[in-house]
Amino acid sequence: MEARAEARYIHISAQKARLVVDLIRGMKAGDAIAALRATNKRVAPVVEKVLRSAIANAESKSNETDVDKLVVSEAYVNEGPRQKRIRPAPMGRAYRYQRRTSHIVLKVAEK
Repeated sequence: MEARAEARYIHISAQKARLVVDLIRGMKAGDAIAALRATNKRVAPVVEKVLRSAIANAESKSNETDVDKLVVSEAYVNEGPRQKRIRPAPMGRAYRYQRRTSHIVLKVAEK
């Protein structure tokens, strides 16, 4: 039995979010939540929220689901759309920069 949760259009680059998601891949769900609480990254609370949602989806999918046996089976981050912005620069010029977004996907399964 597998359950899935996804957070889309999160305002952080996929590279930064992957650092946190890589920490919890393959861990038990309870241990992953504890690890996310201890992680000092801006995206950690968002990943924790997605993980809690995946656990809740697993519980609602089947009544026989044991939460203590759930494991983070898949965890990945994809790039979302980029917002192109312009920053003023000296001498009337303009510098372009991109505000990156990402999509976070977590799947939990019983061991």
